[in-house]
Amino acid sequence: MDTALPSATLIVWLGFGLGAIFGFVGNKTNFCTMGAVSDIVNMGNWTRMRMWLLAIAVAIIGVWAMQMIGLVDTRKSIYTGSSLMWLSNLVGGLLFGIGMTLASGCTSKTLIRIGGGNLKSLVVFVVLGVSAYVTLKGVFGVWRVNTLDTFSVKLATSQDLPTVLAAALGVGRAGVELWLPLAIGALLLAFVLSSREAWTLDALLGGIVVGLTVVGGWYVTGHVGYVAEHPDTLQEAFIATNSNRPESLSLVAPFAYTLELLMFWSDASKHVTFGIATALGIVAGSLAWALISRTYREESFPNAADLKRHILGAVLMGFGGITALGCTIGQGLSGVSTLALGSIITFLSLCAGAALMMKIDYWRMMREA
Repeated sequence: MDTALPSATLIVWLGFGLGAIFGFVGNKTNFCTMGAVSDIVNMGNWTRMRMWLLAIAVAIIGVWAMQMIGLVDTRKSIYTGSSLMWLSNLVGGLLFGIGMTLASGCTSKTLIRIGGGNLKSLVVFVVLGVSAYVTLKGVFGVWRVNTLDTFSVKLATSQDLPTVLAAALGVGRAGVELWLPLAIGALLLAFVLSSREAWTLDALLGGIVVGLTVVGGWYVTGHVGYVAEHPDTLQEAFIATNSNRPESLSLVAPFAYTLELLMFWSDASKHVTFGIATALGIVAGSLAWALISRTYREESFPNAADLKRHILGAVLMGFGGITALGCTIGQGLSGVSTLALGSIITFLSLCAGAALMMKIDYWRMMREA
């Protein structure tokens, strides 16, 4: 009997739709992870960080709910494997944080700015994509695998917090999974909503909608696109994903795959995937808001120094994002929603890298004054 496969076209269009929602709301609410760190470092303002944490809380609770009713299993994703590559997460996160500060925003902000007419971000997109591809399969990748990736801890279980805690306590995972993600999500919600800074339309809209797009991504790839036994391979498959695993929003590798698709368009083995579609959707959604709000503005580099700064930032983001298995969205939202230890390390590291670069920039500015 033939097994009916989920439609790859449907998965791609659903990914595009999720990306468009992200881009539209992200542009409207000025959702920006680099900006969230900058606001704290430079002004002591936590509004945008609370928006980001709200998105994380919504994503954690949403993923927990889907896991409880058996819709998805994020333990099959790239984030929760038993090999904890702590140094890659740490170094990759730090370099990505530094890079996004130099390049005026992370991967999602780059796409949002492209939709808003920013030509600087278009350059960042191309350079970041090349850097990411070289780190995936090129000379950077060889160095990464032979150095940073060798520093890892092999766990007896998967690295998501419920499994790790259950193993440490010697109890069943099911019991811990029942309450731990919900408790963490509730604590984050309590922190976010404890301040009047979070009780604005944009902060609530940005955090809730972005978090739900991450939940939607897991549902699309982990449930709609899931087949228990592919008729060709006789193995389980996740249709239209680059990793053949459940995925949600993640943007560094899709930058590379987008450039690869454009360069090898005539190769019948290359297809638009969920990741590529979400990236394109973010640009489209941002463009839609820019046109509706009449904020579309073309912007370019004022001088060579600014160009060099953005190129360096893009290179660091491409290398750091692949090394750490994700960016502010891929690890900071999608990865953290699985409560993977590596994702949490990356999240903290990229925040530290961004804050460090901002302090260096401030020191240089004061020295030149």
